[in-house]
Order: sequence, then C-alpha cells, then structure tokens
Amino acid sequence: MAQARKKRILCIEDDRETAALIEEDLLERGYEVILASDGREGFAAILKHMPDLVLSDISMPVMSGFEVLERLTALAPRFRNMPFVFLTALSDRENELKGRHLGADDYVTKPIDFDVLATIITARLAGIARMELWPRRIALNDREVETLTWVARGKTSAEIARILGLSKRTVDFHIDNARDKLGAATRSEAVIKAADGGLIEP
Repeated sequence: MAQARKKRILCIEDDRETAALIEEDLLERGYEVILASDGREGFAAILKHMPDLVLSDISMPVMSGFEVLERLTALAPRFRNMPFVFLTALSDRENELKGRHLGADDYVTKPIDFDVLATIITARLAGIARMELWPRRIALNDREVETLTWVARGKTSAEIARILGLSKRTVDFHIDNARDKLGAATRSEAVIKAADGGLIEP
C-alpha cells in the first residue's frame, strides 16, 4: 500500500531563529516543510511548490505578508482555497482585522504556542469550515450579542455598563459567556470569531 504524501507547509519568516523553531516542530509532527526568508521568496515558493498550507509573518523586507496574500488571491481564484495563517508580533486588533479581511484563515501572535499552531494546522488541513458551522452550532443570547458588539466598537466594560444601564460585573458576565461559547481565549478573538460567523455586526 502506497504511503500517503506528507502534507507540505510553507513557512515565510524572515527571523532565522523563529523559522528554525517552526521547521523543527513541524518536522517532528510529520509535515514536509519549506522555508522562505521574505515575502517575495515566499510568493515564488507558493507558485513553485503549491503547499497545502502557508504560514506567513507579516512584517518582512521586500514584500509583507499582507502583500503576499493580496497578490496570491488576485492571481488566481484557486489560491483562495489554500489555507493561509499569519504568524506575527503585531497583536493589535486593526492588523488582525486587516489580515482576516484579506482572507487569512487564522492569525497567531508571537511568541508562538506550538500546540495551538498544530491544532490550527490540523483543522485547516482537514478542511473544517468553521465559519459555515458557527451560526448553526453557536447561539448567543441578545445580551451577549449586544455586549460583544460594543466590545467590537472599542468600548470598555465600564463604558458598556453605562450605555446599557447595567453593572460592570453583569457586562463582564455576558462577555465571558459569549467568549466561552465561541471558544475564544480573549475578547478580541471572540469579536473576530463572532463577526466572521455572522453572529454580530461590528
């Protein structure tokens, strides 16, 4: 019986030490790994090797990760189905939103939790379309939708409490419930997931 082909992952990362750590971890998990040290080299590697999944830094010389993804999706529709995960030290919400709006499947901040990264890779390679499943699997109540929407608009719990005429403790309770239902580690991640799943409109 022929052995199944190893899944091929392209890692575009300009920091050599970080790239080496990622390569070592993924090789141990049974993946084939291709490394590229900047955006332009990574873009060329995608066209040459057609990887099963791309991990890309954002802030890089020559071509940023955002530019790689923009050029890729503009080049041919078939690349839109290639899982694309950003790895970055840019943890602010604006950059995460930009990455997701460009079509990134996930956004992992550094320092990298390799177990989390492995879970994301496994899910993406298995073709789990979470965005389509969320509206059917997850039901946020009215208060959870309301408080999370205000979080998406940049309001603090105290500000939301004043707006809705609730106590801060009650606001935190609803936001935490929504976060738990969405399987999100942070409020920002909960907002991203809820917005992507069509559960709220920021």
